[in-house]
Amino acid sequence: MDIGASSWLVIMLAVAGANLPFFNDKVFAVIPVKAALTSGAPSATRRAGATVHKNFLVRLMELAVLYFLVGGVAVLLEGRIGTVFPQTWEFYAISACLFIVLAFPGFVLRYLYKPRH
Repeated sequence: MDIGASSWLVIMLAVAGANLPFFNDKVFAVIPVKAALTSGAPSATRRAGATVHKNFLVRLMELAVLYFLVGGVAVLLEGRIGTVFPQTWEFYAISACLFIVLAFPGFVLRYLYKPRH
């Protein structure tokens, strides 16, 4: 895989990974959420078959894990191209901020967008 394709793959993975926590109510899109991890009424008052939504804190933790997964894929692809360059804390601070900015569309659709009825 050449440098251009690797770069675009990492960018697409970052966009998808940053928005994944906000577009579904399962952890990493595969694990159902338990009632203890949700916000709202206690589990005793929930009806059987009712929709369970993830808490915002669970979404943030999922976002952090996905940040490190995408970073790991980026390091692996960089190692296949050539030498992996050492990075300092500034690189990780900027890339984490960029990952949060990439998550903005999912955040807006989940928490700020109100559909018209």
